[in-house]
Amino acid sequence: MAQPERRGPQVLNIGEVLAQLSDDFPTMTASKIRFLEEKGLINPKRTPAGYRQYTDSDVERLRFILALQRDQYLPLKVIKDYLDAIDRGERPDKLPEGVTVSPRIVSDALAAEIHGHARALTEEQLRTESGASVPLLQSLLSFGLISHANGKFDEHALQVARACVQLEDHGLEPRHLRPFQAAAEREFSLVERAVAPLTSRKDASSQARAAEAAREISELCLSLHRALVQDRISRMDT
Repeated sequence: MAQPERRGPQVLNIGEVLAQLSDDFPTMTASKIRFLEEKGLINPKRTPAGYRQYTDSDVERLRFILALQRDQYLPLKVIKDYLDAIDRGERPDKLPEGVTVSPRIVSDALAAEIHGHARALTEEQLRTESGASVPLLQSLLSFGLISHANGKFDEHALQVARACVQLEDHGLEPRHLRPFQAAAEREFSLVERAVAPLTSRKDASSQARAAEAAREISELCLSLHRALVQDRISRMDT
C-alpha cells in the first residue's frame, strides 16, 4: 500500500496572505506587508529566485502586529521590541488587553510597557503613579504641558508629570517649562512638514510609513536637542 504523502508547513504567497487577513484587516495591502518586513517585524523565507514564502506562523505574527496597531495604537518600535522578546523566549504576566493571539511569551517589562501605552489614567491614578501633587498637576494643566480627554490621561501625561516632579526638586516649576512646550510645537511643525508627501496619500502603506517616519524624525530631533544641551553643559567645566 502506498504511503500517504507527507506535507510540510503550508507555504503562502503574498496574495494568499492578504486573502487570509482580509476579513479582519480589509485595508491591508501587499505594500504594507513589505513595509513591515523592511522594519524587521516579519522575516519570510525566500525562494532562490527571491520570491517571498509565508507560513501560517508568519500570518499569525502579522495578525498580532496589526491587532496591536489597530486596537492598542502602539508604535512599530514597541511592537518590534515585544516580538523580539517573544523570539528570545522571555516570559510575560499577560498579553496586551483586548488582543487575542495564540499563547506566546514575552518579558514582564515589555508587557508592562505595552499595557501602559493602552491604558487611560484618572487624575488620582496619574498623581499616584507620578508622585505629583494636586497643585503641580493643576499647574501642568493650566500651562498646557499635559491634557486629558473626558477626564482621562494617557501615558504621555504620565511621563511629563514624572519628569516635572523631579524638576520641581531642582526648583523648576511648570511656569519655567513653557519654552519646552513651545519647542515641542516647533519641532512637531518640522516633522509634519517632512512627512507631508506621505500623509497626503491615503493608502494604508503611505500612512504607516508617515507614522514611522514621524517617530524616527522625532527621535533624531530629541538626539540633536540632547547633544546641543550637553555641549553647553560641558563648557561649564572649562
